[in-house]
Amino acid sequence: MSVIVVGGGLAGLSAAHTLLERGANVLLLDKQGFMGGNSTKATSGINGAGTQTQQEAGIPDNAKTFFDDTKKSARDLARDDLIRVLTGRSGDAVNWLQDKFGLDLSKVARLGGHSQPRTHRGDAQFPGMVITYAQMERLEDLAVSNPDRVRIIKKARVTKLVKDDSGAVTGVEYLHNGKTVTEHGPVILATGGYAADFTEDSLLKKYRPELWDLPTTNGDHCTGDGQKLAMAIGGHGIDLEKVQVHPTGLVDPNEPEAKVKFLAAEALRGVGGLLLDNTGARFVDELQHRDYVTGKIWENKKYPIRLVLNGSASKEIEWHCKHYCGRGLMKRFESGDALAKEMGLQPSVLKKTFEDYNAVVRSKKDPFGKKFFSGEWKYDDVFNVAVMTPVLHYTMGGLEVDPESRVIDTKGKPISGLFAAGEVAGGVHGANRLGGSSLLGCVVFGRVSGDSAAAYLLQQSSAAIAKAGGRLGAISSQLGTPSAGKKEEAKPAAGGSSSSGKKEYTLADVGQHKKKDDVWVVVNGEVLDVTNFLPDHPGGEKAIMLYAGRDATEEFNMLHDPKVIQRYAADSVIGTLKK
Repeated sequence: MSVIVVGGGLAGLSAAHTLLERGANVLLLDKQGFMGGNSTKATSGINGAGTQTQQEAGIPDNAKTFFDDTKKSARDLARDDLIRVLTGRSGDAVNWLQDKFGLDLSKVARLGGHSQPRTHRGDAQFPGMVITYAQMERLEDLAVSNPDRVRIIKKARVTKLVKDDSGAVTGVEYLHNGKTVTEHGPVILATGGYAADFTEDSLLKKYRPELWDLPTTNGDHCTGDGQKLAMAIGGHGIDLEKVQVHPTGLVDPNEPEAKVKFLAAEALRGVGGLLLDNTGARFVDELQHRDYVTGKIWENKKYPIRLVLNGSASKEIEWHCKHYCGRGLMKRFESGDALAKEMGLQPSVLKKTFEDYNAVVRSKKDPFGKKFFSGEWKYDDVFNVAVMTPVLHYTMGGLEVDPESRVIDTKGKPISGLFAAGEVAGGVHGANRLGGSSLLGCVVFGRVSGDSAAAYLLQQSSAAIAKAGGRLGAISSQLGTPSAGKKEEAKPAAGGSSSSGKKEYTLADVGQHKKKDDVWVVVNGEVLDVTNFLPDHPGGEKAIMLYAGRDATEEFNMLHDPKVIQRYAADSVIGTLKK
């Protein structure tokens, strides 16, 4: 019997790897054609207190300080026992990612609401994508090399939780290839939130109808599936009205009304970016909590709101700026005069804004309450600038869980055999989540749920063995814990270059295929027909359509390891680019 993990984002993947470490077998079900979920979009990093990276940098952080920051951000509406798990296991979670998966998390930033720099990322790609892909590739390799331990089924939509006469969850029913399939085993729900729940039974519309018309950063898979499945069998939903609106969604000048928007990483403000209204003035502490900044944007009402990075801030987070500029979501200006012209302001107005801010930096007395600064600004500088809008981003509400990630029913009792991790679980972040704690919640509670489900499976197996009176040796060996420090053996996925013997195409040929029902792109000299891959792309269709009929090599290499084409989209390679 396997533990069934529902959801292939970071929470589900962390649960799966922990289950394997504990000797349990795993069946992972994901309703998308490509795993990763919203975790791949996380751009700022993962929080951790007392990590190896912080110690090496001399940052005096600890779990108690992180607990206090989280509790304050939550407006005292989160549960202390869950905050203690989140913050107390945060350092170990970051170290686990570095040690087990060899990840670079050597840079630490201070985001809004944090009293210490504790949001970890590496030098290059979006940290959410790097962390999630590392776990995803390891698990997929294990599914090839050790299929008795790991099974992964994609495009499998779970429709029902199966219970026995005692009320314990004993499996799931799911739809796959038009058929209903039943699998048995304890269940970990890791299906994410409901910040894109525009379905007929929408949790978003039921609990926060006034936010219904806002754009969202979430993929269309975030429809509250896990919450609805568990509540249908008596699971208790809590804090479902607590929906986080992020202040900085990027407005695409070509599609300003688009429902789904890319998120401007909070790290852009963490490195010193300023928010300016249409008069060129600041109106808020840029490092305040997300809900506070959003409220000030709505209160100020002087649109458009621009996020402005000076030269030093742009250099600090150069990769993000290059990425956003490449997508047409951010513009680079070579001087203050050019920026003032773009904003429709006299140069003297923008100069005064910078001069006033420099006086604040020197005095440390900001009329908006800012406490942490990244140096003074020059008018004669380069600037990276984007238009911002508040966007639906994260749902703090979800299923009630205990510190062991067990789902609690409406009578306050754990539902046997049912666990939850990640955004599907409520009560962790209260009224407002701190930046960098989304990935952290996935890893921490993914690992907690994996531990708990593995222990539960062992208990159930032991009880069955005692009742049957035999087979102890065979089953216990199957469930035996690997020796300390030993990692699973992983073999590379099979397959070589799929472009051998393919036709050659010119860039002009590729340019003829740029509609949604006929999309070609060029990546590293290979021509790809990605029409059928559009709905499976974890970054959404728009991320591909921006490069339809074009050479997407530079953008692709910024975000991906080149081997992901062979691994996930080998069938899309139809030829090579003619030189």
